[in-house]
Amino acid sequence: MLNPEDQFHVGIVVEDFEGTLEQLSSLFGYDWCDETGGPVALELPTGAAVLDMRCTFSRTSPRLEVVRRIPGTLWEPVPGSTLHHVGYWSDDVAGDTLKLEDHGYVIEATRPGADGGLFFAFLRSTRGPRVELVTRGVQPHLEQYWAQPSATPATDTGRNSS
Repeated sequence: MLNPEDQFHVGIVVEDFEGTLEQLSSLFGYDWCDETGGPVALELPTGAAVLDMRCTFSRTSPRLEVVRRIPGTLWEPVPGSTLHHVGYWSDDVAGDTLKLEDHGYVIEATRPGADGGLFFAFLRSTRGPRVELVTRGVQPHLEQYWAQPSATPATDTGRNSS
């Protein structure tokens, strides 16, 4: 199934995006990539949807993904915690999704990839954390994104610079 070494980030969904970045930087030393995202076509249990998904990743490890809240969706802060999901690389998102379903996980959202397979899938369980499976094919692109210096000066956002 999934391997611990394939876990590459923990996602949090927040109401106050900039404030969260500032706090995580000042308290825990995180440095942030520029915000990324935009309209994303997804399949939800209710059908096809296009959501404006925006996030940033830490350059610092362990890697955090901070996601802007999307009202009325699964991308809402969890009461009492902003922890949202644990992200894993997958060589076969569709196959790993089926395996997790066999173990009681339920699909919450999927995004098709350019190759006809799945780009990512979000699944939840009553006995474990929400999981995001991300195609390993995007790993080199994300590694380049994580390595680039921020275009936004740290003084404008309160973020650390490196």
